[in-house]
Formats: sequence, C-alpha cells, structure tokens
Amino acid sequence: MQSYPIKFTPILKEKIWGGDKLSQILNKKTDLQNVGESWEISGVEDNISIISNGIYKGKSLNDLIKLHKSDFLGKQNIDVFGENFPLLIKFLDAKTNLSVQVHPDDEMAKANHNSFGKTEMWYIMNSDENAEIVLGLKDNAIDKNVLGDINATNVDAIFNTEKVAQGDSYFIPAGKIHAIGAGVLAAEIQQTSDITYRVYDWDRTDDKGMQRELHTEAAIKATRTFATNGKCTYQLEEAKTSNLVDCDFFTTNIFKIKASQKRDYSDIDSFIIFMCVEGRAEVTVNNLTEFVTMGETILVPANTELVAFNSTNAKFLEVYI
Repeated sequence: MQSYPIKFTPILKEKIWGGDKLSQILNKKTDLQNVGESWEISGVEDNISIISNGIYKGKSLNDLIKLHKSDFLGKQNIDVFGENFPLLIKFLDAKTNLSVQVHPDDEMAKANHNSFGKTEMWYIMNSDENAEIVLGLKDNAIDKNVLGDINATNVDAIFNTEKVAQGDSYFIPAGKIHAIGAGVLAAEIQQTSDITYRVYDWDRTDDKGMQRELHTEAAIKATRTFATNGKCTYQLEEAKTSNLVDCDFFTTNIFKIKASQKRDYSDIDSFIIFMCVEGRAEVTVNNLTEFVTMGETILVPANTELVAFNSTNAKFLEVYI
C-alpha cells in the first residue's frame, strides 16, 4: 500500500456538556452547538472515519483495513483484532463537567455487550484556571455500593478530584471512576468502545427537563480501586521521546520538534498515530508532505519506515500498539 501521512474527516459530537474550544482553539469547522467531542479516528460502528487527503481520499478506515490488512494495521494487530480498528482517538472539550463514569474491562464488555472494554488516557491541552478532573474514589476504603446513593450533598466526600494544567497526562484503566471537569480541553486515546456507565450526572437536565440515565448496578460491578491516581510522570527533552503510557492496549509517547528530525518506525509492527497537541509541523513520508497543526491527527500505515518532521515549535503524541 502507499504510505503517506493520512488525514481523516473529524466526526463532531454535540454533548450536553460541550463548548466552543474545539472550534475556537482547535479550528474544527462546524455549525453544531455545544460540541464536546471530535472523533479523529474511529472504527466504531456507524462512526467510521473517512480519509480526507491523498490517493485514498474518500475511502473509509475499514476500506483500508480490508484492502491492505497487515500493511495498514500491522501483522500482530490483524492476528489479535482481525479487521477491527483497535483504537478510538478523540479531542474533548468540557464546558461543564462530564458525568462521573466508569468503563468495563474486556471480560465484562464481552459478556454484556459483545464489545471491547475501555481503557483510556488523557493529555490536557488547555485548561481554565482551577479546572479539575475526577479520578477514583476519595478513599479506597469507601464501599463502592455508595455509588447508588450519590447526590449534591455527599458527592465531594466520595470522589477524588485533582487540579489540572496544560501538559498533564493521566492513565485511566477500565474500572476506574473518572470525569473530565469544566474548562478542560483534552486529547483522549482509548480502546475502540463507546460503553460508558454513568454514576452521577450532577443532577442536570436536558432541554426537555429530563435527566440522563444512570447505570448504577453495572457501574458498581465494573468499579475497581487503584493504588495511584494514574498521573503520568515524564520529562520532555529536546529531540527525545518521553513515554506517557505503555499498557496492553496502546503505547503513547510525547515528543517535541524545534527543527528537523527523522524517526525510524521499521521495528514497530503497528500503524502509528500522531496527534498534534501544540504548534504546527510538516510531516513527510515517501516525499509526500502534510502540514499538521494543533488539533489535527494523522496516521501512517504499519509499512512505514521513516517519518520526517520539520517545525520551529510543535508537540506530538505518538500512539501505536
């Protein structure tokens, strides 16, 4: 297959908690209101990404998988996932708090939904002053059955909250209670799954005065406790890659570019995704170049060996399996 920096048309989602940062900061073109999510690369049923550039323009993500199999996904990914794209890549804008939620692991998701589970991570691209996220229970000794009786008077005593700033990153394994808080713009990398169990939705109602459904029983079964809050520790050095997350479902690194550099991916048996989280850069594969700006995402197929980057100031998340 022809290897080049492949772009996809974002799939934008209106959300009760969405805002305008995806359009104002990340330049997503839309007439929708309260846009909360930009699905950058998706293999979720009824939300399959379409290629927007190059010789494959107009083809779907699934078309490329069917046509090119291991050249596109990587041999090991084909062996494990077949023709299912294994990751869902998003940008999120929370004008107000997302619901406090939890996701099932692979075993629970397979049994109840015939789906993959949902382990994910966040990279904070922008945040308002004093913005927070929910990460786990405030105390691991709390009986998780309390999730069935949360209200405005006890919510602060149940959930652990953390203030966030640009550049913070968090790993959220399946089973961990979590929520992005108001004022946060984040990149999200996750397993291909759209299964969410809502625990608490801040007592809000939609434009018809209805509250969204909670999934208390399933959430209690899915919830686990963890020894740490999952914050990633890293030090970004010039022309070096820093690891954020390395788990069974994906590896995510971060690197910055202030000149020209080439990166060798010949030893990685996987597609590589690059999410631009700061600045602007030229990305070149096989003499084919794309300009990528903050809030854009590209994918290079598994048969790619060298990728060249050129920028005066850019940061990328590098994602593969």
